[in-house]
Amino acid sequence: MPMLDLDQWVAKLVEEQPFILVEGPKDKASLQKLGLENIITLKGKPLYKVVERVAEETDACIILTDLDAEGKKLYGRLRSDLQKHGVKVDDRFRHFLFKETDLRQIEGLFRYAQRQER
Repeated sequence: MPMLDLDQWVAKLVEEQPFILVEGPKDKASLQKLGLENIITLKGKPLYKVVERVAEETDACIILTDLDAEGKKLYGRLRSDLQKHGVKVDDRFRHFLFKETDLRQIEGLFRYAQRQER
């Protein structure tokens, strides 16, 4: 598969509307501005409840926790729990953000994407 740039990734995600898990409301707002809709925030909810809800509603999702130490730890736990419930975790967009951008907070994604268009 050819390497996608950020705009192509966003267009693909908007078209597919996958389930996306984010840490908080600012992350969710940033993704909504990009046109994404199936976003679940983790803030204030027990992880097992989020995992159960996702497992009931879909068999695949994307985890976009922040790309810092805390976000990586959260990502690891979520991914493991979701996989135990039979949910496939699609890491490709997360890996793209980590390798191809200097973005580390998901709440900055909308602004970052706008800057890339110029």
